[in-house]
Amino acid sequence: MKPSIVAFVSIALAARAVATEEPAAGFRAGVATRDVTPAAATPMWGYAARHDALSRGVHDPLLARALVVEAGGVKLAIVATDLGRGPTPAMTARIRKILAPRGFAGILVCGSHTHHGPVVELTDAPGKGGGKFDAAVAYARELPEKIAAAVAEADDRLEPVAVRAAAGDVPMNRNRHSKRAPESTDPRLTVVRVDRADGSPLVLMANYAAHPVMRPGDDLTFSADYPGAMRLAIEERLKAPAMFLQGAGGDMSPNPPAGVRGADEFGRALALEALALAETAKAAEPVKPTLAVTVERHEFGARLDVTNPVNRLIYGRVFFPELVENFADEYAGGMRPETTVALLGDSIGLVGLPGEPFHAHATRLRQRADLPFALVLGCCNGHFLYLPTIEAAAQGGYGADPRMSPIALGAGERMLDRALVSLYRMRGRFPGEK
Repeated sequence: MKPSIVAFVSIALAARAVATEEPAAGFRAGVATRDVTPAAATPMWGYAARHDALSRGVHDPLLARALVVEAGGVKLAIVATDLGRGPTPAMTARIRKILAPRGFAGILVCGSHTHHGPVVELTDAPGKGGGKFDAAVAYARELPEKIAAAVAEADDRLEPVAVRAAAGDVPMNRNRHSKRAPESTDPRLTVVRVDRADGSPLVLMANYAAHPVMRPGDDLTFSADYPGAMRLAIEERLKAPAMFLQGAGGDMSPNPPAGVRGADEFGRALALEALALAETAKAAEPVKPTLAVTVERHEFGARLDVTNPVNRLIYGRVFFPELVENFADEYAGGMRPETTVALLGDSIGLVGLPGEPFHAHATRLRQRADLPFALVLGCCNGHFLYLPTIEAAAQGGYGADPRMSPIALGAGERMLDRALVSLYRMRGRFPGEK
């Protein structure tokens, strides 16, 4: 297929900020959790070699943890899930419909990208899951309800909080794609701690870029992989819930230190680094209690027509036909990803991207955003497979060629450019605009 011309449409869906004339009342926040482990056997997400093999039990539970943050009447929900991807468009629409009466400016539902979670794309139609994978179809139908319930409960638990952050470089990932020496990485680990009025932690969020692929592909038990072990280790020490938010990990794999083996040990080692940063954050100045959110929709052409019958057949053999049919429906008529950008005070910028962005997207955002903390959240509110940089696509290889990155060249850069504009606009950096 001849590459199509990139089309780009950006529509601001929500942009709200706290007025600067009035003193801010402060942040409020709440946290809630739901178990989202499938009760029955389903196909597993992540490794193509499994095809449609069904899961065989549970190694450790899969969770969806919701944090709701509010300031000046603006509310943002951040949901960290132990799933391979962000929700499908139908799931996202359902979650928003359920939560619409609560007036959220933005909802970020992020997958950790574990490769030991369930397939969530199957639908109740012949050839798309219905009649063959009914347990997976039922799971996909119930998942939005569970996620929305976690957000609603967190929203009902709002209490006064202070938000602080800290970041440091932790060289525990490696570049699994680059053919250029030296191979660049993004070692940045960022933690955001939310503390109650008495100083005790309400929740700790950790953002790091590395594929959760430390459990063997032939292991068919559900698992959160290293993010789950990391979360448990943080909670044991901090005595408060923890959330893992995958970064721009499309080309990042774990790089265990000497003597560290397996998902559990790696997760605990990364947790120690996060806990050290949490102590640093505890002594930092609180973030100014203002909140702004912008949601934008984009439209791109494709490098590969996933809807073409020949390509469907090829993809169906690599993965399995029912999964590919649902992907083809999602990508029909072009690709329409959505990005959500949030700004907490004038310190923390969050950019949710629907897929697996390569690490340079995150490092460049930090370089350009003029913020103490600028975070890319991968696998968020959708999944358009890999989002390589233009340079990475020119190198080719897994994750950068059209087979696993069918979205138009430069889509990642264009979405990050728009996010950058939003982060500056939220701070009033473009005076004179109408």
